[in-house]
Amino acid sequence: MTQISGWPGAYEANGVEIYRESFATIRSEVAPDLAGMPADAARVLVRMIHSSGMTDLAQDFAYSPNAVKAARQALLDGAPVLCDAQMVASGITRARLPKDNEIVCTLNAPGVPQLAAELNTTRSAAAIDLWRDRLEGSVVAIGNAPTALFRLLELIRDGAPRPAAILGIPVGFIGAAESKRALSDNPLGLEYLVVHGRRGGSAMTVGAVNAIASEKE
Repeated sequence: MTQISGWPGAYEANGVEIYRESFATIRSEVAPDLAGMPADAARVLVRMIHSSGMTDLAQDFAYSPNAVKAARQALLDGAPVLCDAQMVASGITRARLPKDNEIVCTLNAPGVPQLAAELNTTRSAAAIDLWRDRLEGSVVAIGNAPTALFRLLELIRDGAPRPAAILGIPVGFIGAAESKRALSDNPLGLEYLVVHGRRGGSAMTVGAVNAIASEKE
């Protein structure tokens, strides 16, 4: 513990110990939620809680039975991670990726603004159209734009290649809850992981990817 002049108490300054205590605290506080949950899904949930501080996240956490396993195997096979936002792409810890997997974000690619205007949609949604040649067997991580998730589902419905798993965790007040419900209720048999409702975001999505990428907590 470390003391600071004028502060009545001590604070933990050891990074390793902070990390260890953080995960121990989360697992202790959400133990009932983790009970009966597969170990791989529990690991993802714990890291998402760690990224957000929201210990009630389990109430909105949902996934298909093989989602985490499928995403993990895809990364082990060298699949890319396709991200809707640069914040998601930048937050992924490359050292945790098992095969130095490619991290792709096409939001700022040339032609995206024009394509968005042609499709009468957001740049985030238009950028998904540039994923077609990378979608097969990929891990998709959507943490920002509900329109991106809707567009991905449209493309797959219309015959685009299927990802190994879709982490659909966009945040927002317009379309976020609906896009995640569309993913979890999809009739296409897609492997998915979502946080239902308005909550989500880049940090949670990165937490999910990092948990899947390495089994080390």
